[in-house]
Amino acid sequence: MERRDSIPSRHPTRREVVALGIGAFVVAAVPLARSRQRLVRRTIPIMGTLAEVAVVHRDESYAHGAIDAAFAELRLVEQRMSRYLDTSDVGRANAYAMHDGVAVCDDTALVLEASLRWAAASDGAFDPCLGRAIALWDVGHRSEPPAEREIRAFAGRGLFRALDIHSTPGGTRVRFEDPAVAIDLGGIGKGHGVDRAVAALRAWGIDRGLVNVGGDLYALGTSEDGDPWEVGIRSPADPRQLSGRIAVSDEAVATSGDYLQQFVHAGRRYHHLLDPATGEPRQTSAHSVTVRAASCLDADAAATAVFGMEQDNARALVGRFADVAIVGAV
Repeated sequence: MERRDSIPSRHPTRREVVALGIGAFVVAAVPLARSRQRLVRRTIPIMGTLAEVAVVHRDESYAHGAIDAAFAELRLVEQRMSRYLDTSDVGRANAYAMHDGVAVCDDTALVLEASLRWAAASDGAFDPCLGRAIALWDVGHRSEPPAEREIRAFAGRGLFRALDIHSTPGGTRVRFEDPAVAIDLGGIGKGHGVDRAVAALRAWGIDRGLVNVGGDLYALGTSEDGDPWEVGIRSPADPRQLSGRIAVSDEAVATSGDYLQQFVHAGRRYHHLLDPATGEPRQTSAHSVTVRAASCLDADAAATAVFGMEQDNARALVGRFADVAIVGAV
C-alpha cells in the first residue's frame, strides 16, 4: 500500500498547486487558502508509469477514501489488460487465442472494440495487435535496432484485422487469425484506466479533481474560482519549460511523444511509437502531439494514432470522432 502521509494534505499555496503534475502535464489552479476546501493528492507507480490522483474536498479522510477507490480502478484495469501479466485477459489471449477462443471480461472487450474502431478509422495507423513487434523493439533495453528481416515480418500487415471479437451466451471471446498477432493496449489502456478512476471519484460525489497517469489526464470540474483547470504541456526539448497551455474542465487531454523511451544508434534516434506500415519507430519532425477529448480513452487512442501523421490527415481522422480535437504538435 502507498503511504498516505507521503504528501501532506493541507491548504496549499499557489506555488504548490502550480507544481501539481506528473509526466507530460503540469496543472495550475488558484490557491485554496481562503476556503475550507483542501487539495488532497497521492501518487503511486502503476501501468509502467506514475499515477497521481488529486481531489478538492473539505473532508481529508473522505477525500482519501475517494482516492483509494480511484486507485483500485487503475489497478483493476492493469490486472485485466497488461500484456506483461500472464493472468490478465490480454496475457491469456496472447498465449492461447491463436488456438482457441479466450474469454475476456466485459471491460476488456469494451477497450478491444474501441481499439478496433480506431484501427479501422485510421487505416491501421493505430493497431492494438502489434505486441510482438513492440516486444521485438523493446526500446527500453535495446542499444541497436533488430535485424531488418525481423522488422519486415510486421510491416504493413494490418494485424488488427486478424483479431476476432465475438459474443457468446457465456460472454465475449477473442481469437487470433494470424500467428503474428499479440495484443498490446499501451496506446489506449491508460486512457481507459483514467476514465474508470474518474467514474470512481464521481461515484463518491467528487466534482473537482484530477487523474493523471503519465501522459493521460482528466480534469474533473473546475478550479476554486469556477474557471477551468489550467493545464501546461511540458516541452519535449526541456521538461522544465512549457510548450503550451490549455483550459480543461470535465475533459481529457493526452500526449504521445518520442522523447521518453528511446535509444540512439548510428546517429539515428529510435523510440517506442511504432509505425504499423513499416514496423519501425515513426519518423517525424514533431516530438509530441496533444489531443483533447470527452473521454481519456479516445484522447489516448487519438494521440497514439495521429503521432507522426501529416496535419491534414490527422485532423481528418479525429474529425470522424465526436468530441475529439488536436491541440497541437511540437
